Amino acid sequence: KVMGMAPYGQPKYVDDVYKVVNVDADGGLTLNMDYFSFHYSTQHTFNEKFEQLFGPRRVPESEFFTLTTHPRKDHPDWDDRVAAQNQKYADIAASIQRVTEEIVLKMAHAAHKYSGGSKNLVMAGGVALNSVANGRIMREGPFENVFIQPAAGDAGGAIGAAMYAYHVIFGHPRKFTMEHAYWGAEYPESRMVEAIKRAGFEYEEFSDDDRLLDRAVDTLLDSKVIAWYRGRFEWGPRALGHRSIIADPRRDEMKEIVNTKIKFREPFRPFAPVVMEEKAHEYFDTPGLDKQYPPRYMLMVSGIPQDKWDKIQAVCHNGTGRLQSVREEWNSGYYNLIKKFDQATGVPVLLNTSYNLRGEPIVNTPTEALNTFAASDIDQLVMGPFLVKKPEGYVATGSHLSPDQVD
Repeated sequence: KVMGMAPYGQPKYVDDVYKVVNVDADGGLTLNMDYFSFHYSTQHTFNEKFEQLFGPRRVPESEFFTLTTHPRKDHPDWDDRVAAQNQKYADIAASIQRVTEEIVLKMAHAAHKYSGGSKNLVMAGGVALNSVANGRIMREGPFENVFIQPAAGDAGGAIGAAMYAYHVIFGHPRKFTMEHAYWGAEYPESRMVEAIKRAGFEYEEFSDDDRLLDRAVDTLLDSKVIAWYRGRFEWGPRALGHRSIIADPRRDEMKEIVNTKIKFREPFRPFAPVVMEEKAHEYFDTPGLDKQYPPRYMLMVSGIPQDKWDKIQAVCHNGTGRLQSVREEWNSGYYNLIKKFDQATGVPVLLNTSYNLRGEPIVNTPTEALNTFAASDIDQLVMGPFLVKKPEGYVATGSHLSPDQVD
């Protein structure tokens, strides 16, 4: 959320951020504990002194509008005082993001120095999911190759522990190279049909994948939103084309439709562009995108050339995009969908976001996929070889999953 809000602000509070964190020349940092309470409280992270420095805390999920987002003051709940406070929140977010980038870049240069000039950088930890900072490392850092495991946060500790045991304790050689993130569970078509019938939706089965992809493209061209549920679940927090919600990126209004009617989340949070890898250089200005790992896992933000802003309005966030690049060999169905969309529109990009509602995890089982489909205004669901449709006049339930609805 900090990354999403930051582009709407200015880094006016960088000096204040540096009051709560001390940073050395190599990026090593310590917190000024005068501003924090997490070391003695189970309920609060920061204390009154922190709020005196930055002002009152923002109410989670509250309306967000500023003169930047609504220069005509046309938000239905417009209030000058609220807009001014929101602008301060955005300025604080921009300041925190700026300091984070400065720290990470210092660490990267220090790692390069102490490694004797290595050309390779491997990053882990939750901050390695900060795709804006990652993009700066790739553009400004001294490394030729950057690898970030897609589950870079706490969850990745499981695979790290397993690999340590396998390679270090048991001495097995290192042979595996991770080229994609599709290592999770997959469910048989029989399970899908059972879940569709139980949910009561109409569906059509396609033996020819080309016909199914053509139908999906036609749906997207009609300004409708599709849920995409195919193959093995993605490893890590990003939806990368196996548990995704997709839409036409050319229409700016698609951003609001997906945010307000489907995801039910704040309007400042951006959506990601997914692009055919060999055409990424046409829409994103970071060099060498086809040779790097981070864009495969949606782990970097790149600038978008200004002449492309109007072509992909719904995924252009302040002139940037947190892109995912796709090769046919990793995900042929998703790749060919984008390819067919490119053939129809001249734009090799789709809007992609995770297949879940606010406050819920990404769907895993067919039942979860159908429940989220029923609860939202997603128009159609592609589930394996099946195209699932809602009846005319269907009203979304708007409910969240309950324990008895989950497989």
